[in-house]
Amino acid sequence: MMTDGVAVKDRLVTVFGGSGFVGRHVVRELANRGWRVRVACRRPDLAFFLQPLGRVGQVVAIQANVRDARSVAAAVQGADAVVNLVGVLAESGRQSFEAVHGFGAGLIGKAATEAGIRSVVHVSAIGADLESSAAYARTKARGEAAIREAAPDTIIFRPSIVFGPEDGFFNRFAAMARIMPVLPLVGADTKFQPVFVGDVATAIADALGGKAKAGATYELGGPEVATFRELVAYVCDVTGRKRLLAPLPFGAGRAMALVTEIVSKLSLGLFPAMLTTTRDQVEMLRTDNVVSEAAKTEGRTLEGLGVETESFRAIAPTYLWRYRATGQYDSRKLA
Repeated sequence: MMTDGVAVKDRLVTVFGGSGFVGRHVVRELANRGWRVRVACRRPDLAFFLQPLGRVGQVVAIQANVRDARSVAAAVQGADAVVNLVGVLAESGRQSFEAVHGFGAGLIGKAATEAGIRSVVHVSAIGADLESSAAYARTKARGEAAIREAAPDTIIFRPSIVFGPEDGFFNRFAAMARIMPVLPLVGADTKFQPVFVGDVATAIADALGGKAKAGATYELGGPEVATFRELVAYVCDVTGRKRLLAPLPFGAGRAMALVTEIVSKLSLGLFPAMLTTTRDQVEMLRTDNVVSEAAKTEGRTLEGLGVETESFRAIAPTYLWRYRATGQYDSRKLA
């Protein structure tokens, strides 16, 4: 495979956040296509599991922190392309939304430009909006603006909720359904368009291969749109759990989130993460998380990139079986 006249096997890509959920799939896809992959993450000692995804020496993890300009600049030196996957769903210590989503994205764009790198992909999120009531969405929008200002040709991908074997959505509610008879749902009628992590990885690799328009913003969603209630009901059905789904108004949801935030802090992190919800996450549930009509019309979607999307109904059961009472086996007794 050739890109801009240079064999992919001779090209190096730096992937910030490559050890995360989406990152490991992106690293695998890029390695399969022959890229040399430099994974920039805060704890490279915890990223050794990525090495088998490529040939010996093809995937290398290095230390970098998107809050530190020098480490970011060092991470992109000698690279031909840059991918930024860094993001947090909840703030913790110095890992604030503003520092990671906004400031960090700007540093990466600046470092890429100073290193002469024009091939940059930045992963944001559907719902990124400077006027949003959720800090997560506002800082995602600021991050887009910051990296685009520093590196104008940056290709931005905005996925809906991403699902896959290690996801934090279907797995979370499957785990909750295993121990809770009632599942409270804030924003039960909010719509989502779950997108398979493998499809997101394919789109990113295709973009680095020149299939996406420079400076464009793409919205990534799967083939089906479903409400929050429908998705959780689907999880319960697949895992064989009969649970009561209890919709909550946003006011009650914020109060519940405040309680879990306080308990989590007082317990010094011992409170189960799957039971912790933040007030900012509740705010995010006020808005549908689906691909816009404008993106569909203009071809700024997975379909527009030529990616055949996978349904969560086809993929999720392959990893949700472990939450069934009988595991991978049918609950019926043998005759």
